[in-house]
Amino acid sequence: MEDENADRAPVANLPPGHTAEEVGEHGNTQVVVAQSNIMSKNVTSKEFDGSMSEQKDVSLNSDNLPSPGTSESVSIATERLRALIHRVDNGDFDAYALRSTLKYVADVLDSVRQDENRMGLYLNNDEDCLSEVPAEEIPDQVRDWLTSTFCRPNVRSRGPTDEKPRFKSIVQALRTGMFLDRMFRRASGLAGVSYAPSLSIRFKTVDDWNFDVFALNDETENHALKYTTYELFTRYDLINKFKIPSSALHAFLDVMEAGYQRYRNPYHNHVHAADVLQTVHHIIVKMGIVHWLSDLEILSALLAALIHDYEHTGTSNAFHANTSTNVALLYNDRAVLENHHISSTFRILRDEDKNILVNLSREDFRELRRLVIEMVLATDMSFHFQQIKQIKSWIGVPGECVDKAKALSLILHCSDISHPAKHWDLHYKWTRLLMQEFFLQGDREMELGLPCSPLCDRRSTFIAESQIGFIDFIVEPTMLLLGDLIDKILKEVTDIEQESTNCEQNTTISKRNSLPATSTIREGSTLQTGCQSGRSSVGRPSMMRQTTIPNKAPRVWLTPLKQNSKLWKERAAQGKHNL
Repeated sequence: MEDENADRAPVANLPPGHTAEEVGEHGNTQVVVAQSNIMSKNVTSKEFDGSMSEQKDVSLNSDNLPSPGTSESVSIATERLRALIHRVDNGDFDAYALRSTLKYVADVLDSVRQDENRMGLYLNNDEDCLSEVPAEEIPDQVRDWLTSTFCRPNVRSRGPTDEKPRFKSIVQALRTGMFLDRMFRRASGLAGVSYAPSLSIRFKTVDDWNFDVFALNDETENHALKYTTYELFTRYDLINKFKIPSSALHAFLDVMEAGYQRYRNPYHNHVHAADVLQTVHHIIVKMGIVHWLSDLEILSALLAALIHDYEHTGTSNAFHANTSTNVALLYNDRAVLENHHISSTFRILRDEDKNILVNLSREDFRELRRLVIEMVLATDMSFHFQQIKQIKSWIGVPGECVDKAKALSLILHCSDISHPAKHWDLHYKWTRLLMQEFFLQGDREMELGLPCSPLCDRRSTFIAESQIGFIDFIVEPTMLLLGDLIDKILKEVTDIEQESTNCEQNTTISKRNSLPATSTIREGSTLQTGCQSGRSSVGRPSMMRQTTIPNKAPRVWLTPLKQNSKLWKERAAQGKHNL
């Protein structure tokens, strides 16, 4: 009888009225585990113990915990686990807290797993990524298009790869200086380029989310891409910084515009490239990313946007693979167009009279090429869900630094699909042009005796429904994720800024390496982080550092997305399925 009562004896530190059996299936086992953990605390490494010390005051109370399905729950679960480990290491073991914490963590992990499944992150075939969307919510042809475009067929999960180590410090970006929101134009920028008065007025709105690139193309007589590049390269002072020869820039942009117009595409042409380039600029400047990037990274981002669809054929990667085109054979059916855009551009840059990167150091050229390749390859829509998975994993882990190449890739990807998040007049015009291009591909497929790709059959495609699906399942979730990512980046920048301020207050820093809040950034200057200087990078002369950094990225796309989705739904309800 005594042994039987001993089995039911309350475990130390349990809430009143709770027994070991109520806490878990095997009360004695938990007691043994507790004792074992207490005895083994001395083997914990000092480094790990130090990381736990910050968690010792975290409450393990199970009341008012955020739902496991929220983004906050991941951080809370991590903190509670670390706090629990700290208590176990110090002998303050609570079996009830152990069970409640592990149960909550398990619920959070299960929620993450379900969320990953919903986003198509464990793809085994080309339909899994939309498997949890109720069939009645999306027409079959729209589902087929979303699946064939944004999911990778027969993709196997890969193990960890050897990636270039991430820089945990953002200082290299910060030491190059911060922009004012209104960047001024340098008169010495481009020799031989003059703007008409109407064009100068047009470029006053180049920072706006709803910048009208169609009007710009009319005013420049079909040279929207060339003049947008001139304007932005001048505003960022990249021509002076990287000693870009004006003649080479002129020649390079002439070739770019010719390549974009080679196949006379209604949608994937130089106007689309100019639109994507301007959208990337808006995100960099208006959402605070400029505080995080070096000049070389800004040049890489703008160049990637400029070339991202160079010599696009107006047909999809799947079309190239199905018809065994030369580029499909060259790139083995993998990211066929994206590989061509990159390869063709760098071949052009090998021509001396078109080499705008001629004065870059070997190291800077390698870094720019790495960034451009990664960014443009990420515009392959079949990598969409894989990209979303990676970004979500960073956002959910406290203290995890964001990889710049991956962040810039998401910025370019979002810019590439951003027209549904802009004013209706712009979005409607882009949609009309895109559907024309889809139908031209469908016509070619019918001529070749091939089945029409999704949304490419002009006889049966429901355009309104396709845009509803595109907005609801692709664009809106991706843009929301971009906002969350930028918020995380801005927090990192703010933290580094504060660290630098504290370091300046407590350490004697040489005048050359100091970066006062009101000073002008000089070329070659460095910013101290953690009281240790980093390698100099190209600076921004005459660019004053902005005194404030935004706490949150403005979600300028939210209202247009809602309005556009509503308008398409109204058209669908009225039976207006086409344009």
